[in-house]
Amino acid sequence: MGVDYETRVDFDRLRKYRIGRAKDALAGSECGSFLLFDFYNIRYTTQTWVGGALGDKMTRYSLLTRGGDPMLWDFGSAVRHHKLYSPWLKPENNRPGMLGMRGAVAPSAGLMEAAVKEIKGLLIDAGVVNEPVGIDIVEPAFLFEMQRQGLKVVDAQQYMLDARLIKSEDEIMLLNQAAAMVDGVYQNIVDVLKPGIRENEIVALANKRLYEMGSDQVEAINAISGERCNPHPHNFTDRIIRPGDQAFFDIIHSYNGYRTCYYRTFSVGSATNSQRDAYTKAREWMDAAINIVKVGVGTDDIARVWPKAEEFGFESELAAFGLQFGHGLGLGLHERPIISRLNSLDNPVEIQAGMVFALETYCPASDGVSAARIEEEIVVTDTGVHVLTKFPAQELFIANPY
Repeated sequence: MGVDYETRVDFDRLRKYRIGRAKDALAGSECGSFLLFDFYNIRYTTQTWVGGALGDKMTRYSLLTRGGDPMLWDFGSAVRHHKLYSPWLKPENNRPGMLGMRGAVAPSAGLMEAAVKEIKGLLIDAGVVNEPVGIDIVEPAFLFEMQRQGLKVVDAQQYMLDARLIKSEDEIMLLNQAAAMVDGVYQNIVDVLKPGIRENEIVALANKRLYEMGSDQVEAINAISGERCNPHPHNFTDRIIRPGDQAFFDIIHSYNGYRTCYYRTFSVGSATNSQRDAYTKAREWMDAAINIVKVGVGTDDIARVWPKAEEFGFESELAAFGLQFGHGLGLGLHERPIISRLNSLDNPVEIQAGMVFALETYCPASDGVSAARIEEEIVVTDTGVHVLTKFPAQELFIANPY
């Protein structure tokens, strides 16, 4: 993880980079403050994390004012923990917060009203109460209470996603480590991918191995096999894997907050010509996309090398969204840039050095049930691209051949 004899991730440098980017985003915006409920934005600005059951209850929030330091409202005893172990946050900026647990405590209880009064007082102290407050995500009742108390609310998510767009060397190291963990899990999957195992057993194995290797959150494992491959259902079941099945998996987890989205496709024991042909096409579309990525290229240029929805059996780009697809990776699974024929052709984003994103392709097979799914994670540099995902994928991998 970290040693005294090699330079690896410098967490102090990582924290300074992230809060610096957030402060720059605020300074370049119309806002006097950002009030953040998105738990990835909270982590980016306060360098704290509470996930699992509490991570999505809209109880944790942070406030960043122009010229000020981040303030954090957290769940119960987590506040005392931060005071002990997160010295980059001033003790007075660690506060307990409770707004209602996504409506479980009704707004009529007054928790939201009291919280908005507290926030408004802090904005007065900071001299920014008359400037817009940028919010990323919010419960309607909380938004209405802010408006009732005279605060002007605008969108901060656009500014924060821009702030998170360019990754530092430490972020890239963490993304690389997260991908390396999945490399190992795919070796474990290949070893057991035999007739008789169920999709959910492979999901269990992947979860176990990732947590053993140090993952801090396994967000999802897609496990899809046989006739479930086409159309892609984006989930897993208890289906028993059979001889000759095509099977693909997506492993989504995070290491120190930094995520993977990492598909691989296998055939079980043997492969048909139809399965091989589908894989070859998916690989060609992947390589065409990777080969065009460089600094200054637009995301529209990348999207154009992928087939139109109608060319692989869908009636529209909306219906096929997520199959020929690219998305940024970082603290969040889907960051900028989002690359697809649905949005990129008319609203392209310029590729910059320091971007990290995943590219995904999908090709249904002519047998009507099989399909190939490939994903590669890449880092954009001034001299080209670096691929983080290392498990073999240039050709269709036959697991445990007969």
